Amino acid sequence: MATQKAFYFDASACNGCKACMIACKSKNALPVGVNFRRVLQYGGGAWVPDPEYPDFLQPSGLFAYSLSVACMHCQNAPCVNICPAKAIEKRDDGIVLVDEDKCIGCHYCEWACPYGAPQFDADKGTMIKCDFCVDLIDQGEAPYCVASCPMRALDFGELDELRAKYGTVSAVAPLPPADLTDPAFVMTPHRDAQPVGQGTGRIYDDEV
Repeated sequence: MATQKAFYFDASACNGCKACMIACKSKNALPVGVNFRRVLQYGGGAWVPDPEYPDFLQPSGLFAYSLSVACMHCQNAPCVNICPAKAIEKRDDGIVLVDEDKCIGCHYCEWACPYGAPQFDADKGTMIKCDFCVDLIDQGEAPYCVASCPMRALDFGELDELRAKYGTVSAVAPLPPADLTDPAFVMTPHRDAQPVGQGTGRIYDDEV
């Protein structure tokens, strides 16, 4: 494959506003319960009694950060490999697409994806997912989520160029290990980000 389109996300700049999520949902006219892009609110810690004044609580290890995630258009995409109808393929630029004319709605891709990217559209009877806004990409424009972010926490481009510019981090808790699928994703972690598989927090909210 000559190229690989990828997303970049700056967790240190994201304020969790979900503008990217709402813009994506609007552009794609997604039904209730289906979100191509999700903003995960992840955090942990506790409030504990003050040693001198037990009636008062003080923070203990509190942390929180947001993660904007969508289909990772993985270089080793399990959805492509498992689809029995051959309805999912990678373009020459690495973007993973679902051919709804071929899709039989078997859910195999959904079960195989560690990011939960493919989702079932009950009205169509097929699986649907983020297509990287190929209609805009092919016109030389930015994906809708990238263009809508007021904090400019999202970017896109060639994976190699993004890694050269931003580094090679592609996962923090609560995301799955990057070596599962080799995602086309680069991120700048939040200062409180926890390592994959070692997170002590939980996801508070990812719906809109």
